Amino acid sequence: MDIARPEFKQQKRRRQIIWGMVGLVCLGGVTVGVSRLKPAAPEVERSTVWTDTVKRGPMLRQVRGLGSLIPSQEFTRQIPAETEATVVRILKLPGSQVKADTLLLEMSNPQVEQAAVDARLQLKAAEAEYQSLRVTLQSNLMNQKAGAATVNSDYTQARLQSDTDKALYDLGVISGMAYKNSKSKSDELTTRNNIEGERLDINQKAIESQLAQQQAKVDQMRVLAELKQKQLDALKVRAGIDGDLVDVPLQVGQHVLPGTELAKVIQPNHLIAQLKIAETQARDVQIGQPALVDTHNGTVSGSVMRVDPAVQNGTVTVDVKLTRELPKGARPDLSVDGTIDLERLDNVLYVGRPAFGQESSTISLFKLDPDGKGGVRVPVKVGRASVNSIQILEGLHEGDMVILSDMSRYDNTDRIRLD
Repeated sequence: MDIARPEFKQQKRRRQIIWGMVGLVCLGGVTVGVSRLKPAAPEVERSTVWTDTVKRGPMLRQVRGLGSLIPSQEFTRQIPAETEATVVRILKLPGSQVKADTLLLEMSNPQVEQAAVDARLQLKAAEAEYQSLRVTLQSNLMNQKAGAATVNSDYTQARLQSDTDKALYDLGVISGMAYKNSKSKSDELTTRNNIEGERLDINQKAIESQLAQQQAKVDQMRVLAELKQKQLDALKVRAGIDGDLVDVPLQVGQHVLPGTELAKVIQPNHLIAQLKIAETQARDVQIGQPALVDTHNGTVSGSVMRVDPAVQNGTVTVDVKLTRELPKGARPDLSVDGTIDLERLDNVLYVGRPAFGQESSTISLFKLDPDGKGGVRVPVKVGRASVNSIQILEGLHEGDMVILSDMSRYDNTDRIRLD
């Protein structure tokens, strides 16, 4: 028969309690260890990231902007309306090649035509009045000259008679009274002759003044007639320069006011590039800096000729003068890309420009391991930036390889694995 052994039950229960406590301790240790483990580094497909190697050497600083080709103001003629008028005929359409004397359109204004006729008639009347006054004054002057000549003749005879009487008086042939009468008459005619000469000079100056006054009136009428004729001629709109007609914003029968643009003519071989540069990059752009413009059908070099002092919609307008012949197909309003050379930095540490990060700031980049299978986040202090590169001041060394792609989705991790 079996004999009850109570001590065995106690030992078994004690062993169970001990093993349970050991299990709890192990479980707690595992839990603590697991809690202290860092999350596994996320995997990134190598083909989806853009990498570059840190280099040392010269770095060309550039800025880039989009824009379009526009006509140079020097070789563009915008034709405004000089008077109020109505369009009656449009002879040339946009896209036509024109010469300087090519008639583009005709307009009509009866008031301008009548004013031109009136001005011509007023000019003729003023010229006729000038001629009539000149003849009258010359006639009066001739009469005065005739009177002066008579006085001069009498003066000459009186002077000769006085000289003769003086000689006879000295010889005692005539009396002193006769000589005094002759001398008195000679003195009187001398005075009259001098007065007539002065009067003749004054009248000649008066004639010149009156003729000059009338001539001024003639000139005034001539200027007015030329102005009215110019306004009349302006009703027949001509190109003014050789080139291409690019715009005629009018319709037959349209009424235009003075200053309204009638047509625009450009010389297509004289275009400039107008670029829009981000305001944060435009502060170093200066007149005369070299530039390269891509027309998508070829490139052409140029230089900065104007920098707009104002900022519009976050960009600064920069005009680039093109110094070489434009590629075929270049025309006004053609979209272009432009790159402007700012300066050349010698012997600097640089790398390709990352997707995010402004110049003169501190950014974070993933630096690849030597085996290229992983990357660790490092802070990088950068300096001046260019279109495709940026200067490295601190945080990287020559030969380091970094990821330049947008890695914002990994902002919460300091390490990645490349697959």
